[in-house]
Order: sequence, then C-alpha cells, then structure tokens
Amino acid sequence: MKKSIFSVSQVNAYIKKIFINDYVINDIWIKGEVSNCKKHRSGHVYFTLKDNNSAISCILFKNYTNFVECDLKDGINITARGYISVYERAGTFQLYVQQIKSDGIGELYKQFEFLKEKLDNKGYFNSDNKKKIPRYPRKVGIVTSDTGAAIRDIINVSKRRNPYIGLVLYPSLVQGEGASSNIVKGIKYLNAIEDIDVIIIGRGGGSIEDLWAFNEEIVAEAIYEAKTPIISAVGHETDYTISDFTSDLRAPTPSAGAELAIPDYNEIEQILDKYRYKLTNCINIKVEYYKKGTELNKIKLDFNSPSMRVLKERQYISEVEEKLNRIISSLINEYKNNISLLEHKLKVLSPITNLEKGYSYIETIDGQVKGIGDVNIGQTLFIQLKDGKIEADVNNIEKGKWGSYE
Repeated sequence: MKKSIFSVSQVNAYIKKIFINDYVINDIWIKGEVSNCKKHRSGHVYFTLKDNNSAISCILFKNYTNFVECDLKDGINITARGYISVYERAGTFQLYVQQIKSDGIGELYKQFEFLKEKLDNKGYFNSDNKKKIPRYPRKVGIVTSDTGAAIRDIINVSKRRNPYIGLVLYPSLVQGEGASSNIVKGIKYLNAIEDIDVIIIGRGGGSIEDLWAFNEEIVAEAIYEAKTPIISAVGHETDYTISDFTSDLRAPTPSAGAELAIPDYNEIEQILDKYRYKLTNCINIKVEYYKKGTELNKIKLDFNSPSMRVLKERQYISEVEEKLNRIISSLINEYKNNISLLEHKLKVLSPITNLEKGYSYIETIDGQVKGIGDVNIGQTLFIQLKDGKIEADVNNIEKGKWGSYE
C-alpha cells in the first residue's frame, strides 16, 4: 500500500488542529519561574516558563498586558492562564498567555539576591576598590567562548576601532557545568600576563540559567582579586549578573565592552593632530620669543661691547675736543678783543701819539721833567719830538700855567 506524503505545512496544520480540539490545553493554568523575559517594542512580551525539569515558551500579546498582576521579569514565580497552540511557521508550540498572577520569587533569583547582598557586605562592589580602565591599552584579554557571537562581535569592533591593539583570547565555557571554573581559570591566566592591560569577560544574551556562570561566587572572587582591570560584558543591556557589580566596569553587551576597552584610532589621530598643532604653535611662539630676546641681547651686547665703549669714548673725546676748541677759540677771540682794546687804549695814551700831535717829551739825565721843579738853570734838557731829539740848556725858568706866565 502506497504511503501518503505530506508537506511540512500540512503536518504543522494537522498538529495545530489537534491542539485546538484538546479542551485541556485550550484553557490552562501553568505555574513556573519566568526566564529569558524580553519585551518587544511592539508591546508584546516573550518569555520562558520553567520548573526544575522542563520549560515552555510563552508569548503575552500587548492587548493582554492589563491582565498581568506583577512586573514581569526574570526570576519571579507566576501562574499563567492561556492556551497552548502551534506556531506553524516555526513548527513550535507555545503558551499564548491571557492572564498572569504573581506566585513569588524564583529560586535562582533568590540565590542571586542572597549572593549579591553577601558580596556587597564584603565590599566587593565598593567603588573605591574599582580599578581604572586604561585609556590606551596595548593588549586586551578576552574570556569567552571561541565559537560564540560575543567573540565575533568583539573582534569586529576591535578591527573597526583600532586594528593595532592585540587581542588575547582564553576560550572558555560560558554556560552549563564547569563554566564558572573555566571563567576563573581564564581570568587568572590573563591576569598573569604582564602586557595585558584590561580583560573583557562575557557572552551573548540568554536566560538567567544561561548567564548563571557569571553569578557564581568563585567568579566574583577572581574578578575582585585580579590586578588587571576587568570589564564585564554579559548578555544584553537589561541583563545584570554578579560579575557586572564586581567588575571594574560594566558593559551592556560584548560589543559595548569592546567599545569601552579599545580606543578609536581615528580619535587618537585627531587628539595627536590637536596636540601636534598646539605643540608646533607653542614651539613657534617660544622660538619667536627667544629670537627677539636674542636680538635684544645682541643689541645690548653690541652696546656694551669694548669696541662700542671705545667708539663711545672716542665720540666723547671728539665732543670734548670740539668743545675745548670752541672754548679756546672763544678765549683767543676774547683775548684778541682785549688786546685790541688795550692796544687802542695804549695808542691813545702813548707819548708817541702825543708827539705826533706836536707835543714833546722832555727829560734830564735824572729822568722825565714833569714840572719846573725838576729843572735847574744850566741843566741840559733832552727834548724828544716826533721826528727827532733836541738837547738844550736851560737859561731861564719861569713859573706859570699853560697859556700864561707870571
């Protein structure tokens, strides 16, 4: 007998029909712990409802959000009412939630809060203990899976921002049994390498169970005790783990962790260009300043140099010489004038001048005759005229004044 062959769509439609005709799962209450809760921008909420042994995918459409009695988030226990149906396109079944009641906090969330409080009391989250992330690292260590999306994202960001920074990967389990021990080994291994300046630990998003390795106390202790600064880049922006609080810096995603750890090469070039311009400008200003100072000092040196001093002294001597010549010339002229004046006076008072006028000069052997008292009868007189000398004997003496005789 020939077997019938069905298409995938036919199979999924048949299964969906079975689900629809089952009255138990058409209106069912299910309790469990919320995990991997994602709120879509459309307003729909996607999450997983789980217990210790199993899990079921759930969707809460936007028009049913008013029937939710609690803040829907990872770690809380709820009781959800709805119906189970098949999503034909993906061939999966899920709970279409129509009502939610709170049923307390989930076990993993309780463990998370307990450890968080414990480590906080021990000072693991103290901001004073946080190490500064280096601005310009030489090498960046990475603890994550070597096959996951996180390492690809980190490598892509690193190549785009700065291909000259070295990346050292410690491949580690990031989920499941032994993952936390692997992460601790990776931190200690990279921390021991001297030229690694910062370490990124992380993985992509997932449920609280998927991220639980980063909530273990041994991982928190390894982060706290490491000398190398550590960036925790676990999950998505809404995911928080113990490693986020313990690390020196939290990144919302692995890509963001790479952005925080690796400086942009173009920005570095711009900064260097800025400092190069400022340095060149400062050097030019300094050179111009010292050039002017040198020129001024040269002028001062020339002004105070021995040759300049000799020149100045020569100029001074020349000026003194000129002044002295002027004084001497002035004195000579003054003396000449005085001599001329005296000459004139002498000429006026000179006996020769009087002789020229017709007067005579009379003297005896004993000297000049000034009056009759100087002459005796018979005495020889010497009479000096303008053109000669006469000797005469005195025959008579008459007493009287000029122009009259007694």
